[in-house]
Amino acid sequence: MNDELITVRGVVRALEGGDALVEVEQGGCGRCHEEGGCGGQQLTQMFCSGPKSYRAENTIGAGIGDRVVVATPSGSVRRTANLAYGAPLLGAIAGAFVGMSIGGDPWAILGALCGLFAALAYVRFRTRLDAGSTQSRPHLVSRS
Repeated sequence: MNDELITVRGVVRALEGGDALVEVEQGGCGRCHEEGGCGGQQLTQMFCSGPKSYRAENTIGAGIGDRVVVATPSGSVRRTANLAYGAPLLGAIAGAFVGMSIGGDPWAILGALCGLFAALAYVRFRTRLDAGSTQSRPHLVSRS
């Protein structure tokens, strides 16, 4: 796995257990046009007009109002997006293909729905499996 971290600056707005709710200054890492960038900044600007807040592991003991740097492993955003969007899309397409080969359009629709729901179940299972992993979670690395 690549050890490079993507960082973004923000302000701690609340504390919950070992996590901090951080309001970030921009809607992404700012690497949208670089190789390995995911384009998340354009998406957040298009769909979200208010401040962006994220939950990050408070590894430095930051307090409310502290300006901090949040880091995330470079490939985790892309992997998460691929899982959240790619798996359901591929499940629906595969299901439609199987259904079409069985009996035409009505079966293709049924197959697509079955494939979509199977993929969503996989995404849910995989998300719960990865939830305990701290390797890909955003975390605070310093006060700025």
